[in-house]
Amino acid sequence: MKTTAVTLLTWLTLSAPILAATTATEPLLSQPLLAEKKALLGSENNPGTITFYLENDLFADTDQQYTNGVRFSWTSPDLTSYLDDENLPVWARQYNRYITAPLGVFDDTPPKQDEIVRNLVITLGQQMFTPKDSKRTTIDPDDRPYAGWLYLGMGYHLKHKQRMDSAIMNIGLIGPASLAKEAQDLIHDVRGIDKFDGWDNQLNNELGLQLVYERKYRTPVQRIKGAFEYDVIWHGGASLGNVATYLNAGAEMRFGWFLPDDFGTSSLRPGGDNSAPGKNDPRTQKTTGYSRDQNFGLHGFMALDGRWVLRDIFLDGNTFSNSHSVDKKNLVGDFSIGASMLIDDWKLSYARVFRSKEFDTQKETHSFGSFSASYSF
Repeated sequence: MKTTAVTLLTWLTLSAPILAATTATEPLLSQPLLAEKKALLGSENNPGTITFYLENDLFADTDQQYTNGVRFSWTSPDLTSYLDDENLPVWARQYNRYITAPLGVFDDTPPKQDEIVRNLVITLGQQMFTPKDSKRTTIDPDDRPYAGWLYLGMGYHLKHKQRMDSAIMNIGLIGPASLAKEAQDLIHDVRGIDKFDGWDNQLNNELGLQLVYERKYRTPVQRIKGAFEYDVIWHGGASLGNVATYLNAGAEMRFGWFLPDDFGTSSLRPGGDNSAPGKNDPRTQKTTGYSRDQNFGLHGFMALDGRWVLRDIFLDGNTFSNSHSVDKKNLVGDFSIGASMLIDDWKLSYARVFRSKEFDTQKETHSFGSFSASYSF
């Protein structure tokens, strides 16, 4: 679905701005300079970060399958507690008190020597899926269903040295209530593109729930020559819910100059929003009296993610009513290659994502572009 700005206009009419996640560079400072920096900075918190994500197969010159995704996110400053820190709005603190602590995420033991970093993440997003034939008005039994997914997410990050644990809950609407058809039609009208004629066959309205846990481990940065360096970020996790149930694992390799002190650049899969700046990034330490000569970073990355899929509502169809469905493949993989740039308080990333076949009658693999822009403030 060729919608470069895709549901951005829909979101602006639907809701107030939402917030997100970003990144940071890792300054190459000597130990004495680093100690001087820390003395100057004291206990300053990381900034909050907003991020905009856009994924679209327009970048691959197609208009089918996973055709568009958009998300706005906000990542909080570093928190001393999910329950009492005044950096969180009152409603978020009250909400946190009423839910069960997932896998120790709400361990509010005071951090030792700033080893533990906590962040809250709030997201608002939409994804769209269409078959290949845009003119067919009846169901194609050999192609995927029309489907949309409009969701609000809340997540928790717990970072400890080179490790980050993420627990995320997404809740939203699948079917006509997701406004996927309206968003696609709007952008196609604006751009003068023929509309898809088969949206009457989309999945039925259904409340969607997805619980996600993921752990990431980042190897220490290795210097190659001068400021050129690399690292590897491993991840593994699981999703549970009527939207998607799977196990996943993978890795990302980054190589370039002044690698960010974060946990990589991911596509819109749950468990993302992992690029909020870490403590070694100058943007996390905004204070007078300290300046960094080098506030620019550039790196390339390659990433793999493999999933063992038990349920995918966008292929299996509705959970509680009859709908179009196809026979999904249980093993699905993504390969991404891209580049990221950090400049001042911004991180800009673009990747081309190649996805293996997702269902038995799918004739070819799929590809799309993934763009993200983050700002720390």
